Amino acid sequence: MKNIFLQIRYNLPLHFILILLNWMPENRISLKFRGLCAKPFIKKCGKNLHLGGGLTLLNPYNLRIGDNVYIAKSTWINSMGGVEIEDEVVISPNVVISSLQHVFKDRSVRFGGSIAKKVKIGSGSWIAANSTIKCGVIVGKGNILASNSSLIKSTPDFMLSGGVPAKVIQEVTDGEAEFFSRKEHVK
Repeated sequence: MKNIFLQIRYNLPLHFILILLNWMPENRISLKFRGLCAKPFIKKCGKNLHLGGGLTLLNPYNLRIGDNVYIAKSTWINSMGGVEIEDEVVISPNVVISSLQHVFKDRSVRFGGSIAKKVKIGSGSWIAANSTIKCGVIVGKGNILASNSSLIKSTPDFMLSGGVPAKVIQEVTDGEAEFFSRKEHVK
C-alpha cells in the first residue's frame, strides 16, 4: 500500500510534469520554471532549483536537493537508496547517478536483484557531462568530476577526479583547474 501511495504522490505527478515541460527551451526562465513545478514532488528541495529538459528522476521521495542547484538536460537519477545533493551543485548533461546497483545470482544479473546505498554530492561540486556515480559514493565538498568519468569510490573535499574508474587527480583551488602541468603543454 505504501508503494502505491509513493507512486501516486511523487513518481507519477513528477513524471507527468517533466514530460509536459520538455518542449520549453533551455534558458534561465524555463530552467527555473521546471524547478518550481518539480519541487512539490521531491522529498526535500531548497530554493532556486534549475532543471533541464529530458530528465529522469526516479523515486523522488528519497531525493534531497539543497539551494541553488542546477541539473542539466538528459540527466538520470535513481534515488531508491537515497540521493542527497547539497547546495550549489552543478550537474552537467547526460549524468547518471544511481543509488541502486544490480547484483549477480547464478552468474547472471537478470534475476540477481539489487542493492541500494545512499549517494551524497557535497556542496559546491561540479559533476561534468556524461559522468556516472555509483551507489554508496560520497562526493566531497567542492569536487569536480571530469567529463566521461565513472566514480565508484568516495572522494575527499576539494578534489578533481577523472577517468574510468575515476581517480583523484589533484586538489581544486580557486580559479580554473589545470589538468596538466605547464611542462606538458609546452611543445
